[in-house]
This record gives sequence, C-alpha cells and structure tokens, in this order.
Amino acid sequence: MKRSGSADLPLHYGLVPKWLADRMAKLGLAITEAILTEYGKEEMLRRLADPFWFQSLGAVLGMDWHSSGITTSVMWALKRSVNPHSKSLGLYFCGGKGKFSKETPNELLRIANLTGLNGNELVRCSKLSAKVDNTAVQDGFQLYMHNFVVSDTGQWTVIQQGMHETQSTARRYHWHSADVKSFVEEPHTGVCGENMGKILNLTAADANTARAGILQLTHENPNHIIAECAHLVMPAHHDVRQENVNLKRLGTVLWLAQEQQPQNFEELLSLQGVGPRTLQSLTLVSEVIHGSPSRFEDPARFSFAHGGKDGHPFPVPTKVYDECIQALQTAVQRAKIGETDKAQAIKKLHEIAANAEKNFTPNERFNDLIEKERADSWKYGGKTVFGDAKPPDTQLKLF
Repeated sequence: MKRSGSADLPLHYGLVPKWLADRMAKLGLAITEAILTEYGKEEMLRRLADPFWFQSLGAVLGMDWHSSGITTSVMWALKRSVNPHSKSLGLYFCGGKGKFSKETPNELLRIANLTGLNGNELVRCSKLSAKVDNTAVQDGFQLYMHNFVVSDTGQWTVIQQGMHETQSTARRYHWHSADVKSFVEEPHTGVCGENMGKILNLTAADANTARAGILQLTHENPNHIIAECAHLVMPAHHDVRQENVNLKRLGTVLWLAQEQQPQNFEELLSLQGVGPRTLQSLTLVSEVIHGSPSRFEDPARFSFAHGGKDGHPFPVPTKVYDECIQALQTAVQRAKIGETDKAQAIKKLHEIAANAEKNFTPNERFNDLIEKERADSWKYGGKTVFGDAKPPDTQLKLF
C-alpha cells in the first residue's frame, strides 16, 4: 500500500530525559514484537513507511505530538531496543542522526554478512534515497538524519529528515522497498513537513521531460541553469487543540476506559486488575498495533495515551506508562508460547472502541478533559522535562 501525506514539524531542540527514553525503548520493543507476532516483518516495515502511523507511534510513546524530535527519538528508541533481538526478530535498524547516519553503509554490510543479503545493493539503496531527497527534491531542506530499517528477507524502509535552517522547520521523508519501482520517479511513500509553497521535485511522474532536459543541459554551460524556490511559513502550535483530534474516536476510548470496565466484557476478563487510566492508554496502544491506515489521520489523539515530555497535552503519567508496558510485555511473551488470551484481549480493546464509534456522540468539552488529566497527573507519577507534577489546589470534575 502506498500512502502520502504532510504534517507540520517545527524544529525542537533538547534531549529526551532518561526516565522517558528508557520507557520509550521498552514500549517500542513491545509494540514491535506485538506487530511482528500478529502481522509479520513486512507489515512492520510498511507501517514505518507510513508518515501518519509513524507520527502516531511517536505520540503514543510520549513524545511531543507535532515536533521534529519524534523522528530522532523514536528511531533511536527502536534501534536501541530491537537490535539486541534482531537475530530472532529478523529486523535491523541502521543509521541515525549526524555521524550515526554515515555509519549506515558499514552497518548494512555487517548485516549482509550475517543474513546473506546483498550488502552492496542495500548500500546502493541507502545512498540513492539520500541523494534523491537531498538533490533531486530541492525544497530547501538539507538532510541531517538517515535511518535504514531492513528485514532478513531484504525488504526495507528508509526514514530520513531534513532541516530548513532559516525557517526552523523540518521535513521527514519515507521510503518503502515494496513501493519503489524507480529511484527517480515517484519513489516516496510519504513526505512529512511544513508546507513551504512550490518546490522543485524532479521525482514527479510528470517530470520525465524535465529529467531528460537536465541530462542535455549537463553538456551545456552551467550558467544557463537557474533555480528559484518560493517558501511559505505555516504557523505551528505546541498545545493539542480540539481541531487536532477526532473527538468521536477519542471519546470512545474514554468511554471504554472510564464507563465500561473490563469485567463488563467477556472478551476482556484477562485484563482484570488494569485500572481505568491504564485501560485508556492500552486502548490507544492497541490501535497503534491493530488499527487500519485510515485510523491515523489525527496523530495528536495518541498523545492522550501517555501525554508529552513538555507537558502537552499533559505530563507523562509514568505509573500508567509502566503498567501499560508490563501488560503488553506479558501479552507478547505469553503469545510466544501459545497463550494468546491477553494479546487477544488487548486487540479487543481497539475493536470495541472502533465499533462503538458508529452510534457515539462525543462530549466536546475538550479543554475540560485536558485540565482533568493535568489535575490528576500527580496521582499517576506525572513528569515533564520541567519536573514532577504537583497536586492542584482544587480538583476538576467531568460530568
């Protein structure tokens, strides 16, 4: 499946705190193993190549829902947690940011020696994808990050990102080997970035004539070649707003978590003991694992699983995060030995919430919901890069 889209990615600086980075690695591995167990390696690669799903994954892991930092932190977390298990999982993460991106060819050659894949061809694909996005697509963004994910069957996904220094914005590019028929004609599965107006895209299908003309121009005086790019700066906001979220979909998650306890559903009996707030997070994690592509059009919704490190939409509830990791890790490990009850129960969370949308009318008191999450944050070990959440003077209630 080929899918393209765009999303605002303002540049964010600073490090991910250790308390969040460690949790991202653990939950990222559990989500990856759940997808591999249920759907296989090629499906995991396809999802990584989907810019909307990738942004949703970053949000559910507790990163700021709209920032460029999602790319770096998610890929680092997955490389750190998945690669020690690559031999058994059949998935390898290479590259990274800055100097780590330059190590990609050597990493791919080492993987080729272990798996019997064609290392030279993988290196060629890595270099060509970077060359296209840095040169053939002249949009004002210079690459500073290159990630290459390959399976032991030779399928791969590339996720790379460029920076526009004067505009303080980033653009992320996705490639998927199953969709690449040509490196110079419509090769991308998706491009994420702030809309800067018209760009020069020599990979477009209707640029055949232009590409042929450029080959001819290489034999002429280079002064004849003039490039002009126009850029439009779009506004960006850090907070999660009502217009960023599908309220009907979010509402059914809250309904399932707060009003319909697991014991009311025969299929969810194995999740007894999981509290309502953890159930909310598990339902959104379930959707990241089992949801169809159309479910990820509003990545901001997934920040309601574990908040964001900068406090938007609310501080990261570390106690809930840990319970979610434990529940998913247990489900994955039991599924490996044939005991699938917990894995099926987690899958059922998404199915019940999705089915409930048909006749669901959401409570549109969106700001009240965020304020309640912030007010309750201290109960769940809420943390941000600025410190721990404190009890408020008064508690807000939703009716």
